[in-house]
Amino acid sequence: MTTVLGSLEQVLLMAPGPSPVAPNVLKAMGIPTLGHMDPDCFKLMDALQEQLRAVCKTRNAVTFPISGTGSAGMEACFVNLVEPGDAVLIVTNGVFCSRMVEVASRLGAAVDTVECPWGTPIRPEAVEAQLRRKHYKLLAVVHAETSTGVNNPVAALGALVKGSDTLFLVDSVAGLGGVDVRVDEWGIDAFYSGSQKCLSTPPGLAPASFSDAAMDAMAKRRTKVPNWYLDVALIRNYWEGSPRVYHHTAPINMYYGLHQALDNLLTEGLEASFARHQAMHQRLVEGLGALGFSLYVKEGAAPQVNLFVPPAGVDANALRLRLRQEHKIEVAGGLGALAGKVVRVGVMGEGARPEPIDRLLAAVKACL
Repeated sequence: MTTVLGSLEQVLLMAPGPSPVAPNVLKAMGIPTLGHMDPDCFKLMDALQEQLRAVCKTRNAVTFPISGTGSAGMEACFVNLVEPGDAVLIVTNGVFCSRMVEVASRLGAAVDTVECPWGTPIRPEAVEAQLRRKHYKLLAVVHAETSTGVNNPVAALGALVKGSDTLFLVDSVAGLGGVDVRVDEWGIDAFYSGSQKCLSTPPGLAPASFSDAAMDAMAKRRTKVPNWYLDVALIRNYWEGSPRVYHHTAPINMYYGLHQALDNLLTEGLEASFARHQAMHQRLVEGLGALGFSLYVKEGAAPQVNLFVPPAGVDANALRLRLRQEHKIEVAGGLGALAGKVVRVGVMGEGARPEPIDRLLAAVKACL
């Protein structure tokens, strides 16, 4: 029997995730698999934790990748910190903020929201006003909203609850590695990201970090964490226990890939990576602007997630289809209310380089 693998096309990934994977990351993932309780595997896990602390700019002891995609990171943060009846405030200005509301609601939380228009950054003053009205156990926000192309002012929101007992939860699935993240300085208590965005690793891991305050809140829970697989206290014993306690069979080859990708990022330098993402964003905006496209976001545009409104007479979905069929390039369509109205382009990780940007621009010009 033959497989379909030989018939799969090589596609340039320019949607906002997954991003192109560096050749040395793919090579690392092909290294023979170790057992998940092998001493060499533990050495790799220790190295991964140190790399993630450096990239997240944190000293949190509990910093490791969750076995699952960014959505598993979201679930892990909420199921460990939220119990029925807990007051939770979620700031929403896109699809993934709304998913936070869904997850917290399923856990029985008393969820309030501060709604902001799609395509505009969150207004800290609106959040501050709501925090004055009521005490919350948790404030949650998406740093880089993939559905709208906005980077939200996480530092300003963290300042609103600093020094209080309100925990601060941040999703930076589409941000980490491409734009600055300062977990400790911004007062973030629960943090998660994804391997497949600016870290340029295949989907499957969700880097996460928890402060001492978050761990203390978990220890004081009135009820058991309702999800065994994502129970951080149990997973922690596997990552740093003495002795290590088996929890689940870890995706070892994904660890190889993430380890190499983080080495690539740290070797380049975080500030250099941020500057590269910004420069390639500008290259894309200018190139598509010359073809009649306009950037959807007018304020707080995320360099790593770009939404473009096509020129008059150009159908966004038809353009996406032609790019994929004729040029082997993938870009994404709009989500929710933006479906069919915009194209979403990722400038992420290995995709944030001149060659893929220029190839995309040439292909769009040919399609027009």
